[in-house]
Amino acid sequence: MDRKRTAIVAEIPHMRRYARALLRDRDAADDLVQDSLERAFGRLDQWREGDNPRRWLFTIMHHLFIDGVRRNRRQQGGGELPIESAQAVATPPAQLDGLQSRDVLEALQALAPERRAALVLVAIEGFSYAEAANTLGIPAGTLMSRISRGRDELRARLDGTYRRRSIRVVE
Repeated sequence: MDRKRTAIVAEIPHMRRYARALLRDRDAADDLVQDSLERAFGRLDQWREGDNPRRWLFTIMHHLFIDGVRRNRRQQGGGELPIESAQAVATPPAQLDGLQSRDVLEALQALAPERRAALVLVAIEGFSYAEAANTLGIPAGTLMSRISRGRDELRARLDGTYRRRSIRVVE
């Protein structure tokens, strides 16, 4: 039992990074991590020895995130989570390369949550496509589509070619 707890505690930094990428708010991300850890420790008997703890924990966290999004939409009548700036995720670094990092973070935060989650799991957390698809509860083809579209949108945002869609009012 202690090995399981140690393995879970070792994943907390990865969980925090993923939660911040999902929520764009440090406090809400910490709450999500805490809720996920409470659920995980309460269900340690469901985790089989030898299974990847990160995948198990991220699956729990993703389900709690989706539940929160649905609850928020019901309470707000279909609205989305508020968009916070990239400053909620990281402070601007002092070095010149930090400007590019901030641009990437801002572009990543602007992606739709489902695309951002897919990209973060595969590109940052190092999940395989199969593991990420399993964690998100979607088919592998859907995951690959989200990653492809997310990368395209990210690339367009970083190249400055992304144009916001606007509705024209015709009188």
